Amino acid sequence: MKLFSKLFGKKENKADHPFCSVIVAAAGSSRRMEGQNKLMLPLDGIPVLARTLLALDGSRLIDEIVVAVREEDLLPTGDLCRLYGVTKPVKIVRGGESRLDSVLAAAMECREDAAFLAVHDGARPLADPELIDRVVALAHRTNAAAPAVPVKDTIKVVRDGRVESTPDRALLRAVQTPQVFDAQLLRAALQSAQTLGAEITDDCSAVERLGKEVYLTEGSYENIKITTPEDMLLACELLRRREERP
Repeated sequence: MKLFSKLFGKKENKADHPFCSVIVAAAGSSRRMEGQNKLMLPLDGIPVLARTLLALDGSRLIDEIVVAVREEDLLPTGDLCRLYGVTKPVKIVRGGESRLDSVLAAAMECREDAAFLAVHDGARPLADPELIDRVVALAHRTNAAAPAVPVKDTIKVVRDGRVESTPDRALLRAVQTPQVFDAQLLRAALQSAQTLGAEITDDCSAVERLGKEVYLTEGSYENIKITTPEDMLLACELLRRREERP
């Protein structure tokens, strides 16, 4: 797979924490966004991807940002970093055919001495730096961590249109990103999943396949993933409410 890389920023890592690179998965096709590239759509005047990058830039425990994008978004993503003043080192790489391919390609482009790798959806622009740091700090202690929120709806397990069971809602959590892992663990998990053609729904799933434990910390109902036009409306409303808070 050919990679395109460009580095923005020259900040040295002098922090008193393990070096953590974050992979931004931003190479999706936006199929449910009525033909528009959701990551470049303005969210209260600022593109979705720019808001995501700025949130990561504000994190105390993130040291490097590696963004996996579609080929046509390589240069526009670099422009966003310059225009909105992202200060952390940023590397932009060409994503793959699947999310797994994109994250693995980006993982191989992270700094070799990174102790931890985080993976964040490019379409989650409302994750605040405090949430990001909370997950990274938990990963420092456990090697695998993610934010999650309790499920609000009753969930049904269905086969051929027939309800098979109703899981106890108290035991269910909706997992979000960023998901943060020991760097060697994540690379091994992604490579294993790719080699075996395993279907994984998130990076925690890849790690769980290896029999490793993943720990959850408190997420936020505001940390939504933008998938449809309705999600854009909700995100705008959430931003408005943030601005009104004292």
